[in-house]
Amino acid sequence: MRRFLAVSAAVLAGFGILTTSGSAKPESAVPTVTEHAVNGWVGTWAAAPAAAVANTPDGYPGFSIRNVVHSSAGGSRTRVHLSNAFGASPVTFGHVTIAVQATGPDAVPGTLRSLTFGGAPSVVVPAGAEALSDPVNLRVPADANLLVTTYVPTKSGPVTYHPAASQTSYFTRAGDFAGSEAGAPYTEQTSVWHYVSGVDVQGSADASIVTLGDSITDGVGSVAGANHRWPDYLADRLHGRFGVLNAGISANRLLLDVPGSGAGQNALSRFDRDVLSVGGVRTLIVLEGINDIQQDPHQTDPNAITSAYRQLVTQAHARGIRVLGGTLTPFKGWRVYDETLEATRTAVNTFIRTSGVFDGVVDFDAAVRDPADPLRMLPAYDSGDHLHPGDAGYERMAAAVRLDRL
Repeated sequence: MRRFLAVSAAVLAGFGILTTSGSAKPESAVPTVTEHAVNGWVGTWAAAPAAAVANTPDGYPGFSIRNVVHSSAGGSRTRVHLSNAFGASPVTFGHVTIAVQATGPDAVPGTLRSLTFGGAPSVVVPAGAEALSDPVNLRVPADANLLVTTYVPTKSGPVTYHPAASQTSYFTRAGDFAGSEAGAPYTEQTSVWHYVSGVDVQGSADASIVTLGDSITDGVGSVAGANHRWPDYLADRLHGRFGVLNAGISANRLLLDVPGSGAGQNALSRFDRDVLSVGGVRTLIVLEGINDIQQDPHQTDPNAITSAYRQLVTQAHARGIRVLGGTLTPFKGWRVYDETLEATRTAVNTFIRTSGVFDGVVDFDAAVRDPADPLRMLPAYDSGDHLHPGDAGYERMAAAVRLDRL
């Protein structure tokens, strides 16, 4: 009993319950973009793996975790990506299901499907690896919540997760309830996503748009459970024509890792996994760099940041992916703001707008700044901390994306 109680405390902590376009290249310089996804598969939802849950040496044996995720594009078939990117040992997924959410942990009757992996009902995923399920027939609506449930029967080591989900998911410690349409067994809640890193659909959308960024792309400051991140608002504008995949990680940086923070690997390190390896990507929107400036150690040489942008664009173009650069939003009033850091942000934004490195520019800065004080976010768009927008700010950011540039 003592051992169970000790593990329970760690588990609770891990689940978070204890605790406008501008200048662009000439069209001749824009890379050829694949107009349709290979075999019709398009990502409809994604969350970048960020870290391993602290204090989970045994993983979550005997847990069924019902992750609530939100589709951007619809389809008639679907498949799921599972991640052990930050695991230290193999994890066995004994039963994995997907369903359309009714309310809470309840599935819409008749929509729950058990997934297979190479025809088998379970799969072992080595440390650092990912698994992709076999396709199943399921009518996935656009702009709908889905339930992706994983059951892990045995000890597995540290659990890969995405911390800032801005969404309530559910779990039970009582065994395999992945196949339950009813949500009654799911008596506990979590504010993070575990294991699941992507959902693909087949049958309607042309391609995917990936949004690479930090907490501002991850949606920090938006209303939890409302799907009011700026990529969600962008998906609403697209009406299911493209999938929109969120590769934002809170506190993430372009150049440096932040060990032990849950901030993920730096954007250059994770670029292959979170962007280039995603199927059916047509366009990438990059909004990253403010943490390099405002986090300690501060990066005050704009050339270091712009060099990283050049490398991201070079690698994306090699895969035929169009890249739009997002200007860094104002942060005057944020706790570490000073003139030196502001000068760096201004220089970086000048590069984004004028260098011609990007295939287009999304001027997020111009969209949300206060005309009376352009170094500050307009109060109506500010979540209150002067760094992260609120819902109105995120909606304004999405409106700044020219759809004809996607």
